[in-house]
Amino acid sequence: MSEVIKALEAIVGQEDVVLETSVRAQKAVDLYALRLYQKHVGWEATLPQAVVRPKDTDEVSKVLQLCNERGVPVIPYGGGSGVLAGAETRDERTVVIDLARINRLINVDEISLQVTCGAGMLIRDLEAIVQERGFKLGHYPQSMDLAQMGGLVATRSTGQFSTGYGAIEDFLVGLEAVLADGTVVRINNVPRRATGPDLRHLFLGSEGAFAVITEVTVKMFPIPETTWKHAYRVKTMRQGLEIIRLVMKTGIKPAVVRLHDWLECEKPYGAFMEENESLLLFWSEGRKEIAEAEGAIIDEIAKANGAVSAGEKPLDLWYVHRNDAADEYEKYGANGILVDTLEVAADWNVIADIYEKTVERVYYEVPEVVFFSGHSSHSYINGTNIYFQLGAFPPPDVDEAQRVYEAVWGIVVEVALEHGGSMGHHHGVGKHRVRWMEKEHGSSYALMESLKRVFDPNGIMNPGSLIEL
Repeated sequence: MSEVIKALEAIVGQEDVVLETSVRAQKAVDLYALRLYQKHVGWEATLPQAVVRPKDTDEVSKVLQLCNERGVPVIPYGGGSGVLAGAETRDERTVVIDLARINRLINVDEISLQVTCGAGMLIRDLEAIVQERGFKLGHYPQSMDLAQMGGLVATRSTGQFSTGYGAIEDFLVGLEAVLADGTVVRINNVPRRATGPDLRHLFLGSEGAFAVITEVTVKMFPIPETTWKHAYRVKTMRQGLEIIRLVMKTGIKPAVVRLHDWLECEKPYGAFMEENESLLLFWSEGRKEIAEAEGAIIDEIAKANGAVSAGEKPLDLWYVHRNDAADEYEKYGANGILVDTLEVAADWNVIADIYEKTVERVYYEVPEVVFFSGHSSHSYINGTNIYFQLGAFPPPDVDEAQRVYEAVWGIVVEVALEHGGSMGHHHGVGKHRVRWMEKEHGSSYALMESLKRVFDPNGIMNPGSLIEL
């Protein structure tokens, strides 16, 4: 047994330094789409030397101090729902810190509308806790059943109701984190402060490359009194995007604003549409008078710009089945299908061009692609996202799958960046997008490098994720 393993056992106990191959294999990967395919054609994961299960912040601190002193790579592991290999082990010396035991409910503040918990708490469990008290989080990622609160902060998550409620950076009030050398830092919970840079943002999206998040405080909201929802048919995605732009321009913030192209609509919503149309989905909620007022504004703008009513039923179908795809990804790989989701974001003046050019190029340049669709699901006054969905049949080979995968990703990133957009709206960076980070950030990339050196001078924190040094 190595000296590192013995030292880890002295910190957390022998039973919480897990050496079993099955556990190490489980914690060596996340839901990176390429691996979900490649593992069926010969790819094998690199296993960490151990999985450590600390029970509190003090144990996390001691584990990090030990690993930092001995130059041992560390990967924080949350729910494993990341899709860009952020939690993937690539060095057999790695120690994985499994945060699942740090899941205590710490405080529910019904006056200030905020809740504090350990970073390992599943968001579905925290949602159930606040729902029992008459509140909701308003943050509903597709990974709802898997994601932990610390991981949502670390990957800069957003959810399906984000147009109304905001993304994780809008929810986060305060946090506790442990730096690479074991130092524990806290950012206290206040509504706002003007005392220098917002230090929360040093950890938002940091993906375990700067620190391990151990506690979070997030906002919660009263359960809404009522809901207004309606779907509209439009001829093209460009027309639908323009309607969303006009709605957002008014200053209202419907909870859900979505636009799906025909390929995504044909199966679930085809009965409500004509062939080749796209479908707009709007959902407002809150006090009755507010939800109905938002609905009236949306209806007026949609119809004045050529949209045709498709009723409420498509919204009901979307709500019931909105997370179904997350359960199917494992099955696709076993059947020889490479699937993935690729999300970009840009301003209103270029987003339709990005959608059209990306779809055209992918179908033209990558013949193995049999399905490539897109939808807008998170909108702002100045722009929106496009969430592409990929289905391809590469030859059943590890390298061939890589070739097809890289070809599609190369097009998506290239088109987004050449139009001044972002290559990533909410899935983070991981170890997959890291190669394009300098192009994404341009002259400000030097700040990212500097932050990494300050937070992690020995380079032990999730090496290869977020930034390469």
